[in-house]
Amino acid sequence: MLPASRLSDFFAGLRLPFRALGMVFRTPKLLLLSLACAVVTGVTILCLAIFLWPLATWLGDHVIDPGSGWRNVAGIGLSAGLYLVLFVIGILTVPHLLLAPLQDPLSEATEEKLGDFTPAPFSAARLVTGTVTSVLHTVSRLALMLVGFGVLLPLNFVPVAGNILYGVLSATWAMWWVCAEYVSGPMARHLMPFKAVLKAMWARPFLSLGMGATLYVVLWVPVLNFFLVPLAVVAGTMLFREFSAATQQKA
Repeated sequence: MLPASRLSDFFAGLRLPFRALGMVFRTPKLLLLSLACAVVTGVTILCLAIFLWPLATWLGDHVIDPGSGWRNVAGIGLSAGLYLVLFVIGILTVPHLLLAPLQDPLSEATEEKLGDFTPAPFSAARLVTGTVTSVLHTVSRLALMLVGFGVLLPLNFVPVAGNILYGVLSATWAMWWVCAEYVSGPMARHLMPFKAVLKAMWARPFLSLGMGATLYVVLWVPVLNFFLVPLAVVAGTMLFREFSAATQQKA
């Protein structure tokens, strides 16, 4: 059982990626892996930013026929909302898939730096089990994230206030799943089910949302977002270890 959630956890969560950044610069192995991740992530983000806008406008035009007055405003708002959703989903999935071969070594190196950890010896059976567990995590996470965005999307049809409300709620929802994305990685590596991710985060929601908020801001900052994945993997592994330590203390 994890410690009771506190509002102050949010600020601890906000600081967690900065602690992760400090660890990366103090650890040559982490720094080298992070730089490799940054190159791949940078190219991916640029491609998503360029190619998703035409797709979003095409989808928006098919939902609301272009016209004048409120139809034009609603169409632009819907296209912008769709672009935000597609970009967030893309940035949370495409770099993750492309960097899969580097994320586990990055997470393991983080745990080694934190101490009290020895990587499990390689075995084909563990590799298959770990891969299946990771896929199940990804599918479950994407399904829940998409359901949430789908529930919020109709808010765009509410004039003026709807777009603002959608922006706030969808950003908060994305922050939660940014955290889930990177806590899920080390948990899947330890062959823990996806429900363990949700249970740990729900027990400390402010801590989880705080970390997700910082990573979400980094997501939108040019150049810095190239380092999102390595920074998030290290921060997510640190948060996983904090969850694990708290659980062991309560056991």
